[in-house]
Amino acid sequence: MEECSESDTGFVQVYTGDGKGKTTAALGLALRAAGAGWNVFVGQFLKGMSYSELTILGRLSDRITVRQFGGSCFLKHSPEHADLENAEKGLAECKEILLAGNHQLVILDEASVAVALGLFPVEALLALIALRSDPTELVITGRWAHPQLIDAADLVTEMREVKHYYRQGVLARTGIEK
Repeated sequence: MEECSESDTGFVQVYTGDGKGKTTAALGLALRAAGAGWNVFVGQFLKGMSYSELTILGRLSDRITVRQFGGSCFLKHSPEHADLENAEKGLAECKEILLAGNHQLVILDEASVAVALGLFPVEALLALIALRSDPTELVITGRWAHPQLIDAADLVTEMREVKHYYRQGVLARTGIEK
C-alpha cells in the first residue's frame, strides 16, 4: 500500500462544464478542508440569495467564511451597474483574502460565469491566481471557463450533462439544487 504524503504546495483547480455539481464539489472540498482544520473562504459571484448550504455552513463559521457578491437572483440578463459593482467589490475582497494568507482554501464560486457574462475580464481572475501564495489551494467554479483560465489551472474537471430532469420541467428542489 502506498503511503500518503503531505505537501505545502497549493494548486489551482477549475470545475467547469454544463453539468450539475460544480459548486457542490467545491463545497464538498470546503467541508473536507474544514475537517482537516483549514480556514476556508468561499466568495460567491452572481449569487446573493439564500441557499440551503448556507444554513449549514453558517454553523461552521469558525472555519468556513462565505461571502456573496451578487443580487437577489442569478444574473440572466446583461449586467447592470449594480451587478458590475458587486463583482468589483467581490474581486477586491477576494484579493484581500488572498494577500492576507489566512485561508488555506479559497473558492471563487461562479467566477468563470462572471467572466463570461462580462462582469470582469479574465485578466482580473488571472491576477487573483497570481496573488495566491504557494500553500493556498484555489478553486474556481462555473460554466464557460475561459481558455486562459484553463491554461493557468493545475487541475480542470469538466462536469458534463448526460441527462437532467430539468429538461422534463423539474424545477430546482430545496436540499438538492437549492
